[in-house]
Amino acid sequence: MDLSNRLEGLLYRVTKPSRYIGNEWNVIKKDWQPDLTKVVMAFPDLYEIGMSHLGLKIIYHLLNQQGDILCERVYAPWTDMEDLMRKEEIPLFSLESRREIRDFDIFGFTLQYEMSYTNILNMLDLANIPLYSRDRDEAYPLVIAGGSTVYNPEPLTSFIDLFFIGEAEEGIVTLVRKYKELQKQGLKREEILYHLSQLPGVYVPRFYDLKYKEGGVVSGISINREGVKPSISKQIVSNLDEAFYPVDFIVPYHDIVHDRAVIEIARGCTRGCRFCAAGISYRPIRERKKETVIRLADEILESTGYDELSLTSLSAVDYSDIAGLVKSLAHRYENKKISISLPSLRVDRFSVNLAKEIQRVRKSGLTFAPEAGTQRLRDVINKGVNEEDIFEAVKGAFEEGWSTIKLYFMMGLPLERDEDLAGISKLVKDILKLGKSIRSQRKKRMRAIKIHVSVSTFVPKPFTPFQWAKMDGREEIVSKQNYLINNIKGRGLSLSWNDPELSLLEGVFSRGDRRLGPVLESAWRKGCRFDGWSDSFDFENWRQAFQENELSIEEYLRARDVDEIFPWDHINMGVSKEFLQQEYQLAEKGVLTEDCRNAGCTGCDICSELNTKLELVGDN
Repeated sequence: MDLSNRLEGLLYRVTKPSRYIGNEWNVIKKDWQPDLTKVVMAFPDLYEIGMSHLGLKIIYHLLNQQGDILCERVYAPWTDMEDLMRKEEIPLFSLESRREIRDFDIFGFTLQYEMSYTNILNMLDLANIPLYSRDRDEAYPLVIAGGSTVYNPEPLTSFIDLFFIGEAEEGIVTLVRKYKELQKQGLKREEILYHLSQLPGVYVPRFYDLKYKEGGVVSGISINREGVKPSISKQIVSNLDEAFYPVDFIVPYHDIVHDRAVIEIARGCTRGCRFCAAGISYRPIRERKKETVIRLADEILESTGYDELSLTSLSAVDYSDIAGLVKSLAHRYENKKISISLPSLRVDRFSVNLAKEIQRVRKSGLTFAPEAGTQRLRDVINKGVNEEDIFEAVKGAFEEGWSTIKLYFMMGLPLERDEDLAGISKLVKDILKLGKSIRSQRKKRMRAIKIHVSVSTFVPKPFTPFQWAKMDGREEIVSKQNYLINNIKGRGLSLSWNDPELSLLEGVFSRGDRRLGPVLESAWRKGCRFDGWSDSFDFENWRQAFQENELSIEEYLRARDVDEIFPWDHINMGVSKEFLQQEYQLAEKGVLTEDCRNAGCTGCDICSELNTKLELVGDN
């Protein structure tokens, strides 16, 4: 169905119609030929969020580079657009061709955040596709999902036909072509899914059974069809420098969250922060060569016309030749007034000097993440930062003229004590005092010192050393937030924090299981959409959804036994469970684990298990 004519007369009735018109600069529009495999990639959040997502950009361009595949995009419509679509009986449609989603062969979701899950159900319903995988036959698109939250896909298993576990560049083209081949053979959906389940990284939930014992604890995970692999291993790109990377990024009509040119200079992180799921999920670290990054930068800037270039990575400052790379790019683009940005900085003076180099064209605030307020707790989480590093970094920033600094902390961390919360307040006030002192001694005029403090609630994540830890309940979260609100205030200080109930739900779905599927449906039917947005979040609907399905939120926040079977134990991330247990024990002792790029192998098993290795620029 071509919906173009109908949409033209309706979009003026919604806010930001540019979210739905497509036809942006660098968009790829292929002729709708019958021999093409037609894929629509979906991001279950607003256009301006999804358009900022690098992974979706990579997949979109990679698939469209193939002569036998057509790939288009769709994002979650905002509530006003949804109301209009339902009233006018307009099904969910792609941006490029304005075809309804049911016309495609594959409907693929990119998952980044647990609180976007109700949007997935809403998009399926708007597309007139049955919510449950069991209710779909060959007349419907194959519904797949991938991304950084699918390492525990269990809460979504009722709704998704298959998950791709790992980095999509490694197998998504093979998956799409195999599906088309099986379609041409006239196989039924069940048999198609069985054959697809044989591919590396493909997880088809219907072929796996989870058994429970009293209290909701998983007692076993088994396969229910002969020939299905007992575990699904994460797929990784072994050589990032040679991997596909797009340069013709789509340029949006209106501002998006990260509206700039982006180059992934490295993937992975070896610092080993014990709370960080991404640090485990993207191991091992792999770097692009300096000359490759510069070539990509030239091509992307030429193609898009952007005047800002972001060098992205989990820990961009750890890139082996970051100083040389930044210096080369800064000099290369300074006359063109193109600024360079780094999304993450270490808490040290080196990062400040680096920021000074890259912000010659355009100066912005600096962000540091001490994470915890005391040295004891920073050692528990393996942050690898001491108080001297923190003050050396902020001192350098103030001396170089920065007047605004943002500090990130977490509360509710395992083994947290009252003095750790007090430590956040003291550290923030000491930094403010230092900034004011330096400002008063400067001859050159400097704006008033401002410290923006952001405190998030710790959520235990799968495949981290803290996956066994208890999460704070609502009363504990509110009590700690109130303490910080009362103690971090005054001229020059501002504090932001997470919604307590939203954090609780994130904790539930982070370590959840298949029993949450009906809860998701119940919450969605009660109107839950865009739960990550404060003006849309309604906890009462969620509370009722859990009650109706006879499940307890608190049940999912509990500590896990050391020998407990997790709902995600059949997913093989490459990092051994024994290593994660060892790290949890070291956390309890406050013992640090060094960075393996400096100290040698720490025994996480990723390289041997997935037959890979660290790929560092200096080793090339």
